[in-house]
Amino acid sequence: MEQIEFCKGGGCTAKLGPDILDRVLSRLPAQKRDPDLLVGFDTNDDAAVYRVSEDRAIVQTLDFFPPMVDDPYLFGQIAAANAMSDIWAMGGRPVTALNIVCFPQSWDLNILGRIMQGGAEKVAEAGASLCGGHSINDNDVKYGLSVTGLIDPARVLTNVGARAGDRLLLTKPLGTGIVCTAGRVKAADPASMDEAIRSMTTLNKYAAKVLSRYEVHACTDVTGFSLLGHLSEMLGMKRRTSGRSDAESGSGFSAGSAGQTDGTGLAGSKSREGNAPQTGHAAQTGGGDQSGSSPLGAVIHTSAVPHFKRVREFVEEDFFITANGQRNRNHLGDLVEFQSTAFWQQELLFDPQTSGGLLAAVPNEIADEVLTEIKKLGLPCSLIGEVTDQLDHILVTA
Repeated sequence: MEQIEFCKGGGCTAKLGPDILDRVLSRLPAQKRDPDLLVGFDTNDDAAVYRVSEDRAIVQTLDFFPPMVDDPYLFGQIAAANAMSDIWAMGGRPVTALNIVCFPQSWDLNILGRIMQGGAEKVAEAGASLCGGHSINDNDVKYGLSVTGLIDPARVLTNVGARAGDRLLLTKPLGTGIVCTAGRVKAADPASMDEAIRSMTTLNKYAAKVLSRYEVHACTDVTGFSLLGHLSEMLGMKRRTSGRSDAESGSGFSAGSAGQTDGTGLAGSKSREGNAPQTGHAAQTGGGDQSGSSPLGAVIHTSAVPHFKRVREFVEEDFFITANGQRNRNHLGDLVEFQSTAFWQQELLFDPQTSGGLLAAVPNEIADEVLTEIKKLGLPCSLIGEVTDQLDHILVTA
């Protein structure tokens, strides 16, 4: 039998770059809008939402990728947790899942069994039912799920709708791409890998349950496009300038924007509408501040961003960074401004995450309360910044 190389590099670092996807999606023919399609792909949201009755809608998503860890069972758990995360990011609950499997039929089938066992256990933990799936013979391993969830159409969360004055809550630490890159070349110690695996196998179900009890203006999960990439979508930003395209630049490095700022103050929070989740359908009304037409920006405080313990060392001393991290940097261009931000911190914010946490925009006056409730779950979450209408880009500062 051929030598098995299980982990060649995968997870969400294997995704196509955002530039490539933008170009492809922009060329798709226009579709007649179904009034019951509450969320489609026009705002790059986490999942599709389709209304089937006045009080019920279905949430649909799928996700699969190659392994980013050597253990097939853990890979199955991570892939399943990652695939179901989109349902929770939309405010729904997963109810059914289908396996998506690519596997070399010449390999030991016990490996495939362990992958699917890990996935099945996470589906059960989520409270959903595994109902079958589809498999093909392939040269490399890939695994994930197609997931269907349920949601109240009046309580849909989307990745747009943030308001000036909102605080930004991140429920998991960053750095899975960096740590797994180090792990792939056997440079990450067991403790570092265990720390990242523990985070990637933790379901976002628990943080989402807390968020469901509060008003949330926008929510997404942080995956392959990095914290900064997904935040730019949450703010309704469109790239203004760029160098070469992904296809032209490959994994090349760009320094990005590194200008200084005069420390413009932040606007106050908008008035609350009650302690309940924001009614969705934001994808139909466009991005940005739904209470006005002014563009939105954000301030991210690097000192507040949770991350894995050895990320700084892996970047500064060993230069373990990902190609997709550089594509994320190039794609965002001058939408991001760094003020006194170390290179490793920049890389952390551009790092593609696998099974990352939820990023939520919550009203300032309840943000500390929400953070306290999620911390009670033992999650290393943090309030990492604010939404503002005094900027039209993302400012990263100390």
